[in-house]
Amino acid sequence: MTPPQGRPTSIRIFLADGTPEGLRIVEKSNWTGRAVVANRSQLEGALTRSEMTQPGVYVLTGQTDDGAAKLYVGEADALGERIKQHVAGKEFWTRAIAFTSTNEGLNKANVRYLEARLLALAKSANQWAVENTAYPAPPPLNEADKADAEWFLAEMLVIFPLLGVDAFESASSQTSNESSESTEPSLTLYLDERGAKGSGKEVTDGFVVLKGSLARADETASIHDYMREQRQMLKTRGVLAPQEGKLIFTQGFRFASPSTAAGVLVGGASNGRVAWKDASGKTLKAIQEARLDAL
Repeated sequence: MTPPQGRPTSIRIFLADGTPEGLRIVEKSNWTGRAVVANRSQLEGALTRSEMTQPGVYVLTGQTDDGAAKLYVGEADALGERIKQHVAGKEFWTRAIAFTSTNEGLNKANVRYLEARLLALAKSANQWAVENTAYPAPPPLNEADKADAEWFLAEMLVIFPLLGVDAFESASSQTSNESSESTEPSLTLYLDERGAKGSGKEVTDGFVVLKGSLARADETASIHDYMREQRQMLKTRGVLAPQEGKLIFTQGFRFASPSTAAGVLVGGASNGRVAWKDASGKTLKAIQEARLDAL
């Protein structure tokens, strides 16, 4: 499932303590949901809010030991009490995002359904590491309750990217969404150097390397630790798999920049704005500059 596309909407982010990185309350027009966002160091203030006494679903975000994005998804009858247990129980997380309803519209079955759906989406997308070890099946809901839960989920999926969480949308679906919204077909770019041969596309929040791209198996002696760790993480999670002396992308994967995408492919430092080219050989750098000149 992907977030609703092409619908103008209004999202309000209230800075509860007056600072951009402090406690935030997120609401969306014509939606009964509300999100409470707090860094781990601000949890004490968040726990005093009435929303945290209600049922809901939550996501803890942080990083793995090698710096990759990581999350944990959970549900609770009382959000604050459950998240407080994770202070001692889980070390990786630095931020909590808790969703509840302003009209008490979420019950135990609803939040269990939302938890299961978020976990399934994160597993399918395989963009972030997931701390959860169990992936429960959604509980049975009647047709009306399931429709309501899916609507609530769709609105959550609009808000997550605004908070820097893109774990629930696959890279391939993102390239499809962007091409459908544009009046022009989404431009496929190609990389062919140092034994690597891949294809990819620009997206609003990075660069997607497409499934089937071939990365170089070897790494340069000067490769940065970050790039080495990225490649190892992708191999561990099955995004990169050995194939005839190379590494093949088994799925589309979204990187923060075209240079990171190119570096993973070639096994070393690479200027992605020059390495990625269209079918005629025009570099991404030239394409971007032409767009600006046309304004």
